[in-house]
Amino acid sequence: MFLSINEHDPAPIYLQIVSQVKDQIAAGVLRPGDDLPGVRELADTLNINLHTVHRAYQKLRDDGLIHLRLGRRAKIAPLRESPPSQTDLESALIAPLNQLITEAYHLRLSDDDFRRLVDELLQTRKERSTRP
Repeated sequence: MFLSINEHDPAPIYLQIVSQVKDQIAAGVLRPGDDLPGVRELADTLNINLHTVHRAYQKLRDDGLIHLRLGRRAKIAPLRESPPSQTDLESALIAPLNQLITEAYHLRLSDDDFRRLVDELLQTRKERSTRP
């Protein structure tokens, strides 16, 4: 697992960690059962406060992506088996998608171009996750 912090990114550091772990799970770099570095170890590696890493791990736990147990390393959780609830969809996808659609409108991107962009990104992710 490789994580990096972008000091120029306006997103909080803990959310950068969350996003990168999610990306690595989606790409198949991290798989269910894999250990994550310890909080102190990752904080030292990234040269950040250990509370920032702990907050990121808590968010990943709350999102159901990792298991945290006191005195043990965090582990990647099994992938969701059941479909998401409407509440999960609303918070995780619908609100951010509405923001992206608004941004696309202001960039004067047509609906077809927006769909094509999403399709290309999905295809790229699919190709990356099937590589050995």
